[in-house]
Amino acid sequence: MWILYACGSAVFAGATSILAKCGIRRTDSNVATAVRTIVVLLFAWIMVLVVGSGSQIGQIGGRTLLFLILSGLATGASWLCYFRALQIGDINKVVPIDKSSTVLTILLAFIFLHETISVVKAAGVALIAVGTYLMIEKKEGKEKPGQAQDGAKGKGWFLYAAGSAVFASLTSILGKIGITGVESNLGTAIRTGVVLIMAWVMVFATGKQKTVKEIPRGEFGFICLSGLATGGSWLCYYKALQEGPASVVVPIDKLSILVTVAFSRIVFRERLSFQSGLGLALIVAGTMLMLF
Repeated sequence: MWILYACGSAVFAGATSILAKCGIRRTDSNVATAVRTIVVLLFAWIMVLVVGSGSQIGQIGGRTLLFLILSGLATGASWLCYFRALQIGDINKVVPIDKSSTVLTILLAFIFLHETISVVKAAGVALIAVGTYLMIEKKEGKEKPGQAQDGAKGKGWFLYAAGSAVFASLTSILGKIGITGVESNLGTAIRTGVVLIMAWVMVFATGKQKTVKEIPRGEFGFICLSGLATGGSWLCYYKALQEGPASVVVPIDKLSILVTVAFSRIVFRERLSFQSGLGLALIVAGTMLMLF
């Protein structure tokens, strides 16, 4: 059953990237992240009420709460990096780097969670790593219309995307530990609260709070929809993590790249080169190997 939850997480996560990209064309990425987190938080607590796990809050141990908070902080950092990268970079370049967190997650799961790495799984990791590299190399040096041409900002998307990958891998490991002693929906709601606080702290720290009222109506709608998609992805993801091994759940979740690539072609007319298509095929093949 956890495999179905992991697949559901992938579908919702893929939709999140596209919806978020549509919502940050003119809206500051930090502001958009803070607004969409409100939607995710509401969605998460509604699910807590539906399953009736709210009464378990008082039963959460200190260690579990600590790792939920740490997971939330890592998630917040990953989001801030990811959506900034999406704002200034090509989706088909940013997403593969973010998904490379799979490799780091598997290594961290081996070190901290003592999950085994078989020969087949190692081969899957290698394929994912090579495939990610091929996709990163796509259209290097080309900037999209309206995007800054200066060297610092032109390369900035890569640094933000890399930061997103690192924090995302930490999120998976910390989240796996944090939801061991708590119902997954409740755990998701608690950590989302941490993300919300972190996101708004960043908004006020950068003095962007006044721009919330200036968000175009159309972009505001896409930001809210991306929040709903994220909520659905998280609920599926952490339910899968609770029941299945992190080293398998994470790669399945990263198959959201297929959804993202498909929609980026439809919505943004972004095409894959032969090299990028080969890279995508290797990522999918490596992910499928992880299931064995």
